[in-house]
Amino acid sequence: MLEEEVAVDVEIKTAAKKFHMFVGSQHLSKATRYIRGCDLVEGEWGKVGSIVLWNLVFDGEPRVSKDMIEAMDLEKNLIQWRVLEGPVKKYYKSVLKTMEVSPKKEGSGNVVKLSIKYERIDEKMPHPESLLQFLVEVTKEVDRYLLSEE
Repeated sequence: MLEEEVAVDVEIKTAAKKFHMFVGSQHLSKATRYIRGCDLVEGEWGKVGSIVLWNLVFDGEPRVSKDMIEAMDLEKNLIQWRVLEGPVKKYYKSVLKTMEVSPKKEGSGNVVKLSIKYERIDEKMPHPESLLQFLVEVTKEVDRYLLSEE
């Protein structure tokens, strides 16, 4: 099977750098009902190669996902997580989640580009649209939280 990708842009009002730094921190669970907690298993927060254990609520059910930070670019406000373990690994050989924050081309505010590169175990497996929608909801809740903190 070939690697595929789904992506979406989400407009936010929070400053790009602030949003990026918050998403790369252990404080994410304060901002969204979808993330109940995150524990650093290995490495340092926000550093490439670090491994994070996420306690999530996905499709209304508690889930656990073990991810490794594969890339972190402070200039581009980009972070990538590679899923190492968790329910999505039943359906996909590989899953790479990317979040990049940049200024909108027109007007004020910023855009969060969310993408998921993945390789399905077989063609019958669905595309990870529900995972992408989960990331959209988390993004919107984090934006609201950060704006309320200003």
